[in-house]
Amino acid sequence: MTAFPETIPELFAWRAAQPSATWLFYESDCWTYGDVADLVDRVAVGLAERGVVHGDRIAILLPNHPRALFTWFAANRLGAIACFVNPAQTPFEVAAFLRLARPRVLVADEHEALAEVASAALPDGARPIIASTAELGQRGRGAPEVAVTPDDVAVLIATSGTTGAPKAVAQTHRTYTLTAEAFPAWLGLDASDRLLVALPLFHINAQAYSTLGALGAGASLALVPKFSASRFFKEAKRLAATQVNAVGAMVHILAAAEARPSDRDHQLRTLYAALALPEAQHRAFEDRFGLRMLVGYGMSETTFGTIWPRELPPRYGSMGTLRQHPRLGEINRARVVRADGTDAADGEAGELWLQNPGSLREYFGSSAETALTLAGGWLHTGDLVRRDADGFFTFVARMKELIRRRGENISAAEIELAMLAHPSVGQAAAIAAPSALGEDEIVAYVAARAGATLDPEALRDFLRTRLAEHKLPSVIHVRASLPRTATERIAKHLLK
Repeated sequence: MTAFPETIPELFAWRAAQPSATWLFYESDCWTYGDVADLVDRVAVGLAERGVVHGDRIAILLPNHPRALFTWFAANRLGAIACFVNPAQTPFEVAAFLRLARPRVLVADEHEALAEVASAALPDGARPIIASTAELGQRGRGAPEVAVTPDDVAVLIATSGTTGAPKAVAQTHRTYTLTAEAFPAWLGLDASDRLLVALPLFHINAQAYSTLGALGAGASLALVPKFSASRFFKEAKRLAATQVNAVGAMVHILAAAEARPSDRDHQLRTLYAALALPEAQHRAFEDRFGLRMLVGYGMSETTFGTIWPRELPPRYGSMGTLRQHPRLGEINRARVVRADGTDAADGEAGELWLQNPGSLREYFGSSAETALTLAGGWLHTGDLVRRDADGFFTFVARMKELIRRRGENISAAEIELAMLAHPSVGQAAAIAAPSALGEDEIVAYVAARAGATLDPEALRDFLRTRLAEHKLPSVIHVRASLPRTATERIAKHLLK
């Protein structure tokens, strides 16, 4: 074995050499490494008996539950690829992903009816075997030994394409084990920590940063069924969690919730968030909840983006510097690129391109999309950023979310951040709408914080103090709440 395991099965086996150590917590139950190893072996036997071999895909239609982890590790043990499916999707959406991934087996428990309907929508030759985790685990132990390499695909991560059709990011064992070793170093975690998983397991954050990060650090893992602002800190306390990952929407939801005496009644020390806030808002969040919030940037296509260096003072509003590897050193490179393909100057906006061994191998089944995203050997992120002379990056906008108005490119994220600075705004979104002038109009949607009310005209007056006139929304709609995706981001395609 090398200095650090290079595949997920090797990494888990390495930790499971101490079988009596407790690793996993869920509600009132817990599992040792030995318990998990036994359950993974049993599920792997069930998969093998259903014909699963190296390179097959296993669709996992399960909620945030330990069974999903056991099935993932069992698939990887056989050299198969775990394909997590969002259980909140419709049969039509599930069928679309199954049509793309073409799994040999679809594992479903309480979602078996959804699995049956989705599978029935596929051609006869493409329908997977449907099995529950109980069925898979009842045939005993002794799964076959299968050679798995670092460059084998470990997981397919569902994401959306530009046409709305699903894409599947193929991530390798190498990506996950590099991240397992690096994530604890980025956040300062060790074996005494307990990582809380509040994000869905079909999200790369929960998979690579939390689950694999816990294995990498020798830390324990606590899993909750779903994120709930009202229960979040109570669950963190009950599970004795010390660290948690959050997407930006979760931070905004927690900040917008009514203050409670229990806000600081927990053991969480660190929250990692993919969100750069102004200094006042960042400090207010840390002070209210009694923890440190570290900011970073990653995506389904790469776990090696940027992060705030722990050894340096916070650079509020920034995404941090390039993530590097604690043992291998500088393995991550970046370019900030103008539309003409030349490198942008410091302080100038351009598309972020990354090059590191922790990036996707391909978009499964889409060579054209893969070629565009990995053109020239660089991962084209689709995100506009600025880099300063010190190597810190600042997010500008998703290129797909730029609004073109009065000859200017306007960032929807900039407008949203300005709206969220209003003390009564709890949720905000800005989208482009066509106008008679052939350019975009800006339409905003907002929802109030708990106990607050919103006046669109008063909000517009507030925005005038923060945004140039051409960036002001033409219309501001006030809603009770804004629709969200399964990862708690605002579902802009549902705003009307």
